[in-house]
Amino acid sequence: KPVYVEKPMALNFEQCKIMLEACQTAGVPLFVAYYRRALARFLKVKELLDSGAIGAVRFVTVTLFMKPRPDEQDPANLPWRVVPEIAGGGRFVDLASHQFDFFDFVLGPISQVSGFAANQASPFPAEDVVSAAFVFESGVHGTGVWNFAAHDDVDRVEIVGSAGRIIFSAFDARPVRLVSGTDRTEFAIEYPAHVQQPLIQTVVDELNGSGVCPSPGQSAARTSWVMDQILQEYYQR
Repeated sequence: KPVYVEKPMALNFEQCKIMLEACQTAGVPLFVAYYRRALARFLKVKELLDSGAIGAVRFVTVTLFMKPRPDEQDPANLPWRVVPEIAGGGRFVDLASHQFDFFDFVLGPISQVSGFAANQASPFPAEDVVSAAFVFESGVHGTGVWNFAAHDDVDRVEIVGSAGRIIFSAFDARPVRLVSGTDRTEFAIEYPAHVQQPLIQTVVDELNGSGVCPSPGQSAARTSWVMDQILQEYYQR
């Protein structure tokens, strides 16, 4: 039967390859729940990029930091998302995977990446701080910092081009902002009641032969490869 799996696609890129090979051998499609590829607020970002609203894209920056979660402070009762044996890492793997997949969707594959990870203050074995630098096949550059033991919550992505920039949040519902010269434009686009529904509709459409799902296993595997490169030194210690 056709396969629809949650994200990240697997614990690591090697497992992703096994899944791709299995579905290819069985002759069934493999879809992954990177649902931002079908959400209106993120499609607006893609529309702005594709229309040349900020000119040629030069670089992207990601800043995501959050206060420690109360349910992650008891080492004897940790939620699965911060247990590397189950989740493949910590909250970076859970959340940054959405961001990297969206970058793959709108800017193309990442070809070079390096990063650093550590646990600065958390009572679990997974990373709670990550910094990374990456380069897309297109030549666009990127940097990011993720921290889950900070004093406050900040969620900001900025894509800078030769003629402007787009600023948006990866997880909250603040408006998408377009800055071009002295012009400032905001696009207030709410999340739907069921965030996965638009992507699942594209799965239904593809299975019915009336469309194509934008989140196949092949692109999701690329995201897992990127995160593997960033975290490999931390988990090889």
